[in-house]
Amino acid sequence: MLRLAGLLLCVTSFLSTSSLGASAGPQIDNDKLYKYSYSAEVGLNRPTGSTRGNAGFRISSDVDISLVWRNSEIQDEQLLRVQISNVQVESAGKRSRKHNIFQGSSAESILGKVRLEALQRPFMVLWKMGKIRSLYAQKAEPATIKNLKRGVASMLMMQLKSGKMLEVKLPKIRWSRWDLLHTVLGVSGKSASETVITLENGIIKSSDVEETHTLSVNAHHKAATKVLSRQSLTLKKIEVGPAEVAGKDAASVVKSLDDKLMSVGVMGEKVKTKCKGCPNLMDTWKAVRSQLELDSLSKAEAPKSFLMLLHSLRKASKSEILTVLRNCSKTVLPQLVDAVTSAQTPSSLAAILEFLDFSKKEGLMLQERFLYACGFASHPTENMLHSLLELSQGKIGSTDIKESTVIIMGALLRKLCLKGACEVPTVVKVKEMLLAGPDSTQVESEIQMYLLALKNALLPEGVPVLAKYAESEVGAFSTIAITALQRYNPELITPEVKKMLNRIYHQNQRIYEKNVRAAAADVIMSSSPSYMEVKNLLLSIGHLPHEMNKYMLSKVQDILRFEMPACKLVRQVMKDMVSHNYDRFSKTGSSSAFSGFMARTADVTCTYNLDILYSGSGTLRRSNMNIYGQSNNALLHGLQVTIEAQGLESLIAATPDEGEEDLESFAGMSALLFDVQLRPVTFFKGYSDLMSKMFSMSGDPINVVKGLILLTDHSQVIPLQSGLRANAEFQGGLAIDISGGMEISLWYRESKTSVNNRGALVVIGNVTVDTDFVSAGVEVGFETEATLDFITTVQFSEYPFLVCMQMDKTTFPFREMVSKQEKLPSGQTFFSKKSRDQLVPGSEFPLHQENSNMCKKVFEQAW
Repeated sequence: MLRLAGLLLCVTSFLSTSSLGASAGPQIDNDKLYKYSYSAEVGLNRPTGSTRGNAGFRISSDVDISLVWRNSEIQDEQLLRVQISNVQVESAGKRSRKHNIFQGSSAESILGKVRLEALQRPFMVLWKMGKIRSLYAQKAEPATIKNLKRGVASMLMMQLKSGKMLEVKLPKIRWSRWDLLHTVLGVSGKSASETVITLENGIIKSSDVEETHTLSVNAHHKAATKVLSRQSLTLKKIEVGPAEVAGKDAASVVKSLDDKLMSVGVMGEKVKTKCKGCPNLMDTWKAVRSQLELDSLSKAEAPKSFLMLLHSLRKASKSEILTVLRNCSKTVLPQLVDAVTSAQTPSSLAAILEFLDFSKKEGLMLQERFLYACGFASHPTENMLHSLLELSQGKIGSTDIKESTVIIMGALLRKLCLKGACEVPTVVKVKEMLLAGPDSTQVESEIQMYLLALKNALLPEGVPVLAKYAESEVGAFSTIAITALQRYNPELITPEVKKMLNRIYHQNQRIYEKNVRAAAADVIMSSSPSYMEVKNLLLSIGHLPHEMNKYMLSKVQDILRFEMPACKLVRQVMKDMVSHNYDRFSKTGSSSAFSGFMARTADVTCTYNLDILYSGSGTLRRSNMNIYGQSNNALLHGLQVTIEAQGLESLIAATPDEGEEDLESFAGMSALLFDVQLRPVTFFKGYSDLMSKMFSMSGDPINVVKGLILLTDHSQVIPLQSGLRANAEFQGGLAIDISGGMEISLWYRESKTSVNNRGALVVIGNVTVDTDFVSAGVEVGFETEATLDFITTVQFSEYPFLVCMQMDKTTFPFREMVSKQEKLPSGQTFFSKKSRDQLVPGSEFPLHQENSNMCKKVFEQAW
């Protein structure tokens, strides 16, 4: 979140020994007219850009100030008359005549006759001890003009002692992410303001203000903008002026002199600008829809068009949105649903809920795309959660959609609690529903649904519920509950929960499936384990099922090699030769655990880990791929794709491991994307389903999630002391396609699992200063397209079976862009754009040497 404070620094004061007493403020003398020159300039650019290349404009003028009235009892309370004249508007940057749109334009042609007259109309300021107490102007004047007058009046503000003072004008954030995505993929900013005032005999000789506001994308700080605002007020000469007026108070004096002047406040007003010639929603949709076809989703043009459409949707009415939805082709409609839901306005939510009919089984894809877009919402509201609650309690035609609805409610619940809205009525109601959910039904699929929702919600109150189901006799319940506990802050994993996890791993009370035990070990090692917990885990190696021995050994080695938090304690335990000896650390097998770096930049560190657990027969038990992004001391779980299989031993006439003799044949895939758990998908379930899929299996991957996601979403207003306002908008869109598959060949006695990730990312940030007579802006951004494939090939024709894991990243493009524009009411426009392209070489991510040796054997045999 942007933490900004303008700092007003009064640096220099030249005072004569006879001028001001210790408590006296600056004053304007009677019968004198103080003639100043004034300028206000705003420049927009990148932080590293030269001021000569700024987009923006400068307003310069003469300013006359005279004393109207002085409080006879409080000499420092003065009413001043201020008049602006000889106005000029010009470019802030240094440009040739050809590219200078202000060249040859007069102030009247730019501002318009009415605005110019209003700007040059006198106004009054109540000034006391260097502070502006009131500003009097005609209420009917345009907001832009009144703001500019406030900017002139602000030059009289000061504090009488050198030091720092917090200003009341702070940037106002309209909305921004407040979840972990903000820290890693959000926007950060800094602001500073400095005022240097020179006084002589209590008279302002000069006043100079410079303020800067920078905004940058956390994941790529080169994508940044800078607003530079400067003001200058310089005394040119002093002439004979009007005599002061007698009166009781300032308000009565103002009324007696000009009854049209009213107190309009010192705070800036919101300026509403009308966009002439801007496209409406239907026009925008027609312009971008071809870029949102399915074939284009892996290209950067897709998220770019998504962001363009998003801006238009946020300004559209419900009826306009419904018109576009009802006139959309089937191939592009899913992407349109993503955009409408991501807009997150009352109109867009009302439109999409009216458009989708959840009581019917038809349109399942559209319904799920709506739900996933809700789960990824950048700033969800109580109304969005309430809509899903009502939906879950109504008639839903598909059980899959019912499950997704409840699972996504958990994600919204967490985001609203992070926002500080954990006690609003709808959140409280949903919280109670999810906590009671697992015990409210006997249907296994519904229990899993509630556990997955709790995995998303991460409620502290959910820990006891998850701990209870972690020891369930149903392996699926245990796995979900334990992996949910792993997502909690280690501080919430209480000693009682740790005892439960140790009971599961060491099978103190009953036998558990290997993947359940492995998940319990993962949580123990990542939750500040004790010395004895680590020692007991190491001592168990050698007494576990064959492949689990190898898995746990790889896990310990990975903790040491990658220097995870538990590594120091593991090294301490390994000093004991009973825990660390050749017999224990020489176990063989194909299961493995490995972590590595995908990318390391100044802004973000991206890591991955691959855990694979096999059964003793050589069939896959669990494959788990995770990708994390770390920035600003925050860790974002960007992606998790888990493939689980069980009961496949009958296919190859093998003997199941202990505790897994009666497991039903099953294979499925689960994904967690940007900290949101999605509904798992099933490849097959049951022996008959397995056999039918075996003979009909095409090898084509099954889609897990496909769509457009709004990642970065930041909007704010930056009020400048000059009276102008800068509007900042940063959005990042991701087009993503994650799929997975599993193939088994009995003829070749080979199995293959694959996880395919395709994506295109575009982040665009723009800052504009848009008055009703001139506009200027700068836009920065970057875009990329990438592919990441993870393939595991297992040959189980003989023992030990051969396993080859491959994790490949293709060569991908990366582009950075910056553009600047200025526009006058006459239609004259200046526009410049630069970009820089580079190709990032592809690579195969390194895994352990044992895997490399195995891959050579697999491909030698295949050849």
